Amino acid sequence: MVEDSDMPVKMQVQAMSLASQALDIFDVVDCKSIAGHIKKEFDERYGSGWQCVVGSNFGCFFTHSKGTFIYFQLETLKFLIFKGFYSLIKQNLSQCCIIFFTLL
Repeated sequence: MVEDSDMPVKMQVQAMSLASQALDIFDVVDCKSIAGHIKKEFDERYGSGWQCVVGSNFGCFFTHSKGTFIYFQLETLKFLIFKGFYSLIKQNLSQCCIIFFTLL
């Protein structure tokens, strides 16, 4: 279930599909490997600079490129995927957004 996003719908579907695929490959408690798998796929498909956080309880404060953010839940885990601020340095900085999350 998508809780918040500014990604295009096609990219949202792909994010959830990759998360589901990662849950099939890795143990549900191996959040680091799940996140790494999703990040690698997004970097390959959409260029470098993607970040992925996976878990059931985390806080986060980040700046992201407009149109690259999704926060959703699958099974017992929450997923946060976004393209980081660093990738904006070569782009127009007006395309960034700042988000603060505390997820319980």
